[in-house]
Amino acid sequence: MPTVLQLQGWRCYFNSNEGGEPMHVYVQKGNIECKFWLHPDQFVIEEDFEHNLTARSRRDARRIVYMHFDEIANGWYDLFGGRRAV
Repeated sequence: MPTVLQLQGWRCYFNSNEGGEPMHVYVQKGNIECKFWLHPDQFVIEEDFEHNLTARSRRDARRIVYMHFDEIANGWYDLFGGRRAV
């Protein structure tokens, strides 16, 4: 499970066997975990699932993914191929 970003106790990572799925990232902190689909052409994220998220942790996770969107997308392209974000 390659880690693409660690920030403020949050870990953003990919599962290395999921390159056939659309772009997505897992975000985890302690026993909190969620998965977001990333739509780089529209700069949109969409929550796929969550485990133990509170309203605050949901905001924090979404903020981290939005603030580091290009870095996460480029990490996906580096691992699974495709065009890099600008």
